[in-house]
Amino acid sequence: MLTTALDAGVSPETLRKIESGRVATPAFPTIAAIADVLGLSLDAVWAEINPSDGRVGLARSGRHAGERLAS
Repeated sequence: MLTTALDAGVSPETLRKIESGRVATPAFPTIAAIADVLGLSLDAVWAEINPSDGRVGLARSGRHAGERLAS
């Protein structure tokens, strides 16, 4: 997580807060920077938080977004 945060230009604490939900509405540039570091398109991020089948937090691959952060 440290590398992801630093590569995205955010503090590790900010990334932890976003991941845990303590930051309800992170700034768009922050999300865009994190997505870029993780190799995700903004469409993929949107699908993670707003899937059409109503399951929040699940990617089409079945992996939770947090799993990507841990790897």
